[in-house]
Amino acid sequence: MIRCSRRAKVPDAWGQAMRARRAGAFCLAAILVAGLAAPASAIDRRVRVVNDSSHDIVRFFAVSVGAPDPTESMLGDDILAAGSFVVLNFEDGSGYCRYRFRAIFDDGLDLLRESVNVCEVGSYRYTD
Repeated sequence: MIRCSRRAKVPDAWGQAMRARRAGAFCLAAILVAGLAAPASAIDRRVRVVNDSSHDIVRFFAVSVGAPDPTESMLGDDILAAGSFVVLNFEDGSGYCRYRFRAIFDDGLDLLRESVNVCEVGSYRYTD
């Protein structure tokens, strides 16, 4: 929280007016900087990936749009069983919100979604 106070005691009216003006300018600058910085750091890039299909997801890849394809599954050596979910964090320090999702299922089905906005969606669901 930013608080700005203009309670400084100044001996004359001119000095008081100048101090008040400087204090107001400082407060405005502080509020602007805080307002611009807060949204970037406050964005939650965690997404709940839900497998509501009848097949296990054996590999799951995600990469920011325009980047080369990843070589490692975000699931590691695990699988995302049918009927389960995992919460994945896409915060990589880049500030990107749009990611390409690729899920490979145990029956060989390979699904690609070109642009998922991880800054806006809280959940992404796979179904039959």
